[in-house]
Amino acid sequence: MTDCWNTDTGEAVYRSRDAIKNLKIKVRIERVTSTSALTQHLQQQFLSRQDRGAIELETLSSQGQTGDNEEELVVGWQEKFFSQYEMELFQNEAACQTPLDRQYHTEVKALNRGKGRRNCRIFTYTDHDRYTSCLPVHQLHATDIFTTKSNPTFLAERMASVRHRRQERRTMDSSVPKSKIINWEPTEEFVRNRHVVNNVMQTMHIMGDLGASGRLGQKENECLLATIKTDGCGTVIVKPDFNKGKEPYRIVTEGERREVWRLTVENVSACMKPEDKVREQNMYKDLYIRHKEYLNSLVGQDFEMPPLGILRYMTNGEIVSAQGFEYDNLYIHFFMELPNNWSSRPFQSMSGVTQTCRTKTLGKENVAFFSYPFHFEAFYMTEKESDHSVPQWPVLYFKVLSLDSWQRYRTEGYGYLLFPAMPGKHTMTCHTWRPLQMGTVSALRRFFIGGSPELEDHSYVRIPGTFKGERLSRFGFCTETTGSVTFNLNCIQQARAFVDTAMLKKRRQRVFDQLGGFSQQGAVCTILEAFQRARKKMQEARKSLPQDLISSASQLQIESSA
Repeated sequence: MTDCWNTDTGEAVYRSRDAIKNLKIKVRIERVTSTSALTQHLQQQFLSRQDRGAIELETLSSQGQTGDNEEELVVGWQEKFFSQYEMELFQNEAACQTPLDRQYHTEVKALNRGKGRRNCRIFTYTDHDRYTSCLPVHQLHATDIFTTKSNPTFLAERMASVRHRRQERRTMDSSVPKSKIINWEPTEEFVRNRHVVNNVMQTMHIMGDLGASGRLGQKENECLLATIKTDGCGTVIVKPDFNKGKEPYRIVTEGERREVWRLTVENVSACMKPEDKVREQNMYKDLYIRHKEYLNSLVGQDFEMPPLGILRYMTNGEIVSAQGFEYDNLYIHFFMELPNNWSSRPFQSMSGVTQTCRTKTLGKENVAFFSYPFHFEAFYMTEKESDHSVPQWPVLYFKVLSLDSWQRYRTEGYGYLLFPAMPGKHTMTCHTWRPLQMGTVSALRRFFIGGSPELEDHSYVRIPGTFKGERLSRFGFCTETTGSVTFNLNCIQQARAFVDTAMLKKRRQRVFDQLGGFSQQGAVCTILEAFQRARKKMQEARKSLPQDLISSASQLQIESSA
């Protein structure tokens, strides 16, 4: 039988930009116990034998009415439907103590004079009712609508008392010294009493009177069907969730009867009309445009721009981690090298040293996490307008060192990082190596005394800056591969040529094409691409011609060349 019921009775959280007053929920309850099944069977038997008069249903009272076994009601947000108990209570004007009670008294008198109530068993408690705040906990869990009965969580209990505690707030005592404002060693009781979410929630309960026929209006027969909460910021919490085509929920009442009811909760809010939707989108669009114009008026257009023909290159980098090295307690020493035609600001720091970091075992590798940030800014400018050579980008050279307990360091590896030519975010991993001196004495010295062979010129890792020849030979230079270092780079490029290109609505992919000095290289690439396209079209046209025509054309081409 468990497959015939929806057992997922948890709460669901929805986000909506629509007003909460437009929410409409349809609630339906239906009795499915043996009593109602027997009544329906007797009714069918009576209808089949009515002509012969073989049976009389005088003994069937209100239980034989199908309306008593099921009820369906559409409820709006904070819409009040009175129960039978409230109808009898608010009829007596002497029982009304508050202005809300007197308002309910007026509404009940109007219902009695009019067509009556639309509801019989289903009713609501709004956020303003006194029953909403003092609704007993056992009443919320009096039925088996929840598959597993659980006590209210700590957060639910603290949230229930938020409204009362907000009224009891007092200003901080000025006699408390400032050093005690922050509690560096909070106890569990301190955390439990202080860490509370203070979002004010509006609540609405949809209730059901599941008592026997003719005995409606008794408080012990009331049970909670659904709860709707909202914080006024577009968050709507519904418990239990809408059925959405799933099986209905099951409610089992307490007592000797133990009747079973079906519960169905559906969202029947009216959909927005197309014209209203378009009007709302235009309103939001106009609001966003005005907000953008307001921000532009605050920021202005006076941005710092580099001079004409100069490329500004900025990098916000991070040395993330290092792994695969022999010893622990690693730190990295790095510095930047600027090629020809590159310059930096006078106060720009071109080198740096990270903190010493111990390694952490991840899988089979020992990883040292540095998370060391650095900033680099440089400018590129060509010397001559006719210089069409591809510029060399700045290089970051680094070496990884280890430190032991005697404050002795060892060189663990050398590496370099070529700054990317494209702007954006880049994650790069650079592998390192270190010079190796053959023999056992060198290994013993490295282990006991520290130190190791080092490079006099760190640019020898790549191509030395002083090298002017055509070939660089490292024959006979012994090295050993070590670990790797990971970098995160966020590169920004700024030039006046970018603004001019955006105004002309031209799409450029490379920095070289943006600067005027490299227009010739772009023209050559364009010509080569056009030649390739023309060649491909000629090959496709040749395949479509007859074979005899192709042979004769080839013969004419041979004779003309001869």
